[in-house]
Amino acid sequence: MSGSVEVRQFLLRQEGGGQLSGVGGLPGQRSGPADAPRVSDDQVRRARIAVASGALDAEDCAELLDMLGLTADDDGTTPVQR
Repeated sequence: MSGSVEVRQFLLRQEGGGQLSGVGGLPGQRSGPADAPRVSDDQVRRARIAVASGALDAEDCAELLDMLGLTADDDGTTPVQR
């Protein structure tokens, strides 16, 4: 991980203390709202890990997660899951 322990700690705080594992499949592109499957919690977790692995530091990670809609709102839902 190029962003060191600081990025991993930030990501763990975002997920509520979850454990980091290897990066797997990411959600595919949606073709339209009618046939778009919901983005699962596991897909969001894996996307967050992929972003964290490329982030330079915790601030960079936070900015990237927010731009990609991977930061949870007050109700705990991420924009990519709406």
